Amino acid sequence: MSEYSQKRIEARLSEAISTLIVKGEVKNQNLSTLCSVSRVELSTDNAYATVYISSVLDEKTLNQSVAALQGASGFIQKRVGAFLKTRNTPVLHFKADDSLREGQKIIELIDSLVDNGK
Repeated sequence: MSEYSQKRIEARLSEAISTLIVKGEVKNQNLSTLCSVSRVELSTDNAYATVYISSVLDEKTLNQSVAALQGASGFIQKRVGAFLKTRNTPVLHFKADDSLREGQKIIELIDSLVDNGK
């Protein structure tokens, strides 16, 4: 499959999963609606997809939300399959994405270095 097709499917997966989270269709009290899909990595054969979830909330809430999404992965996969309308729907695996938090730490470190230099 071409790289363009793979990127298009990744974007549609991200859109579908984000919509399910925001609309509250995944019924789990541990899932925060403030979580978002930061990126999706699709395997070359389109059989598996790793979905990275980020949040502005603390790490505990993020990990609970990722666990809730992983627990509901079958339901999400079914709903995503109806949205994609492809022959096969990739098996979804959810992971926490800490890049926002790490980026914020780097910005704070740079700011502190700039303030100390003045």
